[in-house]
Amino acid sequence: MSALRHLSPLLAALLLSACATFGTPGGFGLQPGVHSLAEVEARLGPPSLRWRNADGSEQLAYPQGPAGLQTWMVHGDPSGRLLRLENVLDSSHFSLIRPGEDDHESVLRRLGPPAPGYSVLYEARNELAWEWRFCDDWSRLARLDVLFDATTGKVRAVQQRRELYGPRLESPWCSR
Repeated sequence: MSALRHLSPLLAALLLSACATFGTPGGFGLQPGVHSLAEVEARLGPPSLRWRNADGSEQLAYPQGPAGLQTWMVHGDPSGRLLRLENVLDSSHFSLIRPGEDDHESVLRRLGPPAPGYSVLYEARNELAWEWRFCDDWSRLARLDVLFDATTGKVRAVQQRRELYGPRLESPWCSR
């Protein structure tokens, strides 16, 4: 018991230092202003989506797998330097989606691609639904649905719901 008491502070320090690197994709420690977009791609591979803006700056999307709960958006300046890197699958980014104004392209730029296989066209409602899995503000597994008018491509609605499993319909815990 005495040895465990002495190891506890060491284990806590190791855990905290390990968690400190998890703020970036894969724990690679990419730092804005220090690394370039070329270094981002060397570490993370090619992005799933890339946009070049009129001013020469770029935005790259890195969703974390088909069942992943994070999509990392990488922003670079016109010279190719990393400006910022952020997980966009959270309530603060979801709240920026504007029904009636945003369309497919603006939602892709804000959240990255939806989960593969979870896009559904509801013909009777003339509605296209895109879905993302994420870890909600309470560290529970959840889904975000963005519903588009299938004709105009404009966002109709945005909704969140927990993923429920098992006979007691519980939402599993997750890590952000």
